[in-house]
Amino acid sequence: MRRSLLELYWRLPPALRDAAAGWQGMRLRRRRYGPETDELADAYLEAERRPFDDEKQLAEALWRAARSVPYYRELWSRRRRRGSRQSVERLENWPLLDKESVRQQPQAFVADDAWRRPLWVERTSGTSGAPLRVYRSRRTLRARYALYEARHRRWYGVSREDRWAMVGGQLVARQGAVEPPFWVWNRPMRQLYVSSYHLAPGQAALSLAAIASRHCCYLWGYPSSLAALANTALAEGVELPLAVTIANAEPLLPAQRLSIETAFRAPCRETYGMVELAAGGGECEAGRLHLFPELGHVELPGGGEIVATSLLDADMPLIRYRTGDRGGPLEPEPCPCGRTLPVIRGIEGRSDDLLYTRDGRPVGRLDPVFKDDLPIRESQIVQEADGRVRVLVVPAPGFDRRAELAIVRALQDRLGDLEISVEIVNAIPRGPNGKFRASISRFRPQPEGEEAACSFQ
Repeated sequence: MRRSLLELYWRLPPALRDAAAGWQGMRLRRRRYGPETDELADAYLEAERRPFDDEKQLAEALWRAARSVPYYRELWSRRRRRGSRQSVERLENWPLLDKESVRQQPQAFVADDAWRRPLWVERTSGTSGAPLRVYRSRRTLRARYALYEARHRRWYGVSREDRWAMVGGQLVARQGAVEPPFWVWNRPMRQLYVSSYHLAPGQAALSLAAIASRHCCYLWGYPSSLAALANTALAEGVELPLAVTIANAEPLLPAQRLSIETAFRAPCRETYGMVELAAGGGECEAGRLHLFPELGHVELPGGGEIVATSLLDADMPLIRYRTGDRGGPLEPEPCPCGRTLPVIRGIEGRSDDLLYTRDGRPVGRLDPVFKDDLPIRESQIVQEADGRVRVLVVPAPGFDRRAELAIVRALQDRLGDLEISVEIVNAIPRGPNGKFRASISRFRPQPEGEEAACSFQ
């Protein structure tokens, strides 16, 4: 959302904020769901009990990409000119694809026939901290959300028609706001959207009351945010029994799971996904994380990085795409739940450090800061031991003072009045095993009542 519109939104009374959220929710509901949704969801549930053989589907996807997608068509044209006779239908003949190639020329990955129908743009910075644009048709979006309806909701006994609460990073309340609401009601999607930036104990208690008053039967959000709500509920003696809590976008830590399940008297299920739509998964009732092969074919080469090839998305297929996430290995034994979907032992990616506000509240998943087409190649947020925040930026052409100020303002909206600086660098240093970290926190808040070893300046 543009800054001017965001300022206008923040000045609206709560009823008009709800109306604005409802208008957007109506647009999203029409785009994501249709008369085919329930039939598709039923088909996905039926398919998960049968063996999944993607060999034919994969060969067709590769053949189509080589003919219909400009980037790949040029790739194979160059190979043919050099005398290559490799088959396009064999996955091992395709090179690995990195995020930078997609980021630099996203339209080159869109199939020729996809432009004949309306396409919507989705943006993500993913685990690399660099903006990435993907194109989606209504057909692809509806297939995607039908799959999530089946395996991110029906697996857990809930549906999109139930009232639910989402705890996420949209700026539904101004950073630093001390008076509620810290949420907005999206009526068409039956969703109470709760700000993940307003989860101090007093604020979290008010948000819990709002969730209860709207009769939400399940929660969906970042594990760190769900745990903050859960810890407040336990401390305040708040009872909010739910059907399930669904964790996304961050690794779910054992301590977080314990707090969440204890507070809300319901299982907490982990999910895995990406806007690029090349891979995804969800946790079953047996506690195993299943991959969804309908989304894409997954490889786990040496080092454990997840490499995925799109199968569901024919609009913008990504072939042997390096997701930046690490996981595995695949479990050789069938899952006790009886589903034939592959089981991955765990996802190690997306383990960015939490950053902290001046009063010690944790804030995770700051990638929305970099989603608005900022001219950057890569970025990393570093919080030093004294609380100061440095943003390392590898600039792209067009990066200027306005882009720098936009980053600072977006971080202040989420972290408050910390000292924030932007540093231009040639490259972002990698950690052990070459792993990229989008955020690093060297600040460690001390338990209440103990003398702080470091403090904000």
